[in-house]
This record gives sequence, structure tokens and C-alpha cells, in this order.
Amino acid sequence: MEMPVVNRCEATSCAYNRDGMCHATAITVGDASHAHCDTFFTASTRGGDQETVGRVGACKMSDCRHNVALECQAPGIDIGYSQDEADCLTYAPA
Repeated sequence: MEMPVVNRCEATSCAYNRDGMCHATAITVGDASHAHCDTFFTASTRGGDQETVGRVGACKMSDCRHNVALECQAPGIDIGYSQDEADCLTYAPA
């Protein structure tokens, strides 16, 4: 199984974001009730590998139609803001 790519990330204050792209090797999405990017955090230095495009390593949103056994099956996801949190905008209830 290939991990889905993070197509774009609007959370520009995230330490892994450079020019609207995620550079974390793998992110985790959600908790039992909210599809936020668990990997999001701010820092004075930038993290990740600039040559790496972020991917979804795990998804805790078992009620998402793209989720199979807590793994994302979407071809790619978008991260953006919903209210004040960086969320998976691809999340879709089953």
C-alpha cells in the first residue's frame, strides 16, 4: 500500500510547511472526533525534508469514507484551516 500524498497544505505556520507544501515524511490525521492534522505544530525552525512531499501515515477518523483499518485510502489529501485548526479537508463521513 502506498501512503496518500498531501497535495497541499494551507497551514503555513506549521514547522513542516514550505511554500504551501508539507515536508513531513508522514502525518497523522484526526482523533476519535475531529479530522485535524495531529502533526501540525509551530516552531522557529523548519522541519522535515525539503525533498520529501508529505504523506498520510495514519488516520484515526474511522468514520471517513476513505479510511480502511485506520489507513487513508484517498489518492491524496488537502490540509487547510477549519476555524482555527489545521484539518484534513478531504475528510468525508462514510
